Amino acid sequence: MMLKQLLFPEIKELIDRKDWRTLKDILANWQLPDVADLLETLDESDRVIVFRLLNKEHAAEIFSEIEPDVQQELVEQLSNENIRQIISELSPDDRTELFEDMPGQITQQLLKLLTPEDRKETLGLLGYPEDSAGRLMTPNYVALLPNWTIEEALKHIRKSGRDAETLDMLYVTDKDEILLDDIPLRRVILTDLKASVKSIMDWSFIAINATEDQEEAARMMKHYNLTALPVIDEKGVLLGIVTVDDILDVIEEEVTEDLHKSASVVPLDMSYTATSSWGLYRRRITWLSLLALAGFFSSSVIAAFESTLSAIVALAFFIPVLIDSGGNTGSQSATMVIRAISIGELTLGKWFSVIKKEIIVGLMLGTSLGLILFLWGTFWKGGGQIGLVVGISMITIIFISNLLGSLLPIILTKLKLDPAVVSSPLITTVIDATGLLIYFSIARLILKI
Repeated sequence: MMLKQLLFPEIKELIDRKDWRTLKDILANWQLPDVADLLETLDESDRVIVFRLLNKEHAAEIFSEIEPDVQQELVEQLSNENIRQIISELSPDDRTELFEDMPGQITQQLLKLLTPEDRKETLGLLGYPEDSAGRLMTPNYVALLPNWTIEEALKHIRKSGRDAETLDMLYVTDKDEILLDDIPLRRVILTDLKASVKSIMDWSFIAINATEDQEEAARMMKHYNLTALPVIDEKGVLLGIVTVDDILDVIEEEVTEDLHKSASVVPLDMSYTATSSWGLYRRRITWLSLLALAGFFSSSVIAAFESTLSAIVALAFFIPVLIDSGGNTGSQSATMVIRAISIGELTLGKWFSVIKKEIIVGLMLGTSLGLILFLWGTFWKGGGQIGLVVGISMITIIFISNLLGSLLPIILTKLKLDPAVVSSPLITTVIDATGLLIYFSIARLILKI
């Protein structure tokens, strides 16, 4: 029976009836990621029961697919022997990811369950900086020597390839394990058995240093269309490889983090469903408090120009239109520039062209919207002078908002800070105060009040 044909209530019914044989047979025919999805939807008590029904050869892979908070629950409830079997079957990169997501006390307990060899390997990977390529890599790859024949290379692949993370790419190293080249398996298979590995090398490869950020690894793999990226140290020694499945996880995490930051939310450590109400509160209250304080400045601007508003009440009508348009414009330009920076399309060396482009765009947008507001103010709300005030104000506010929204991400990148912190709420709050100041200043100048 396929997953799509079996609804969750039916699974729950099998658990309630304790029909373990039927449930085990059903799960044996499911795709492993689908089983992982099921485990995440079950109650804590049912989850442990179902996990124990899984085939031993699949349990580790399913375990690596589930969310960290669910992994922690299982670790706390399974026996040491069950846990030992699972973590010993995990690939080195999945094991490292598990350990870095666990609380320190649990990590220490898990390390004790590993063999000395696996423990040394895991501690070595955990020793690299957080969010680095070293943390993401697996040391399970197939390396060849340049002086081997193709026949010798194929024998080695058959012997050591079972434990390799991928066989799509093979890596040629010298006797000191310094990376010399990467070769597609296809090229090896299609070459004469008597030829040497050296004869099919092009001595050209793309690699990343172990201390580089995971985002850089993702960018390189996308740019060079790689399924695996070799990781080296300062001397060029091959340490491991980063595979595309891990990079997809990194991309998902980074996109989620940037989305949270763009809404002025501190990124979550766990999934949304696993985060408590208190946890959500803590991650939102700081930014909201700061934005509220910044909002007081807008109130202060209005208070400072109270006499202007009192003299011509019609000015108040246009306040929401002006500050909303400014905030939206700034958010748009910031979003586009941040995205261009994050995918490597925009570098700091191009900042001048960005400013030039955004100046032109800002003037075009401001003029278009300013003309609309000028006509609106002139014929419907107060006459020619009011129309002139709101029209010029709109042009100025849009121009400055657009420029500010594009400049801030570039400045933060220059300062080696994450440009994603230039969130829409932050931009809007800054523009609110700036826009009001511009609006009332222009009104005083033109209306002479």
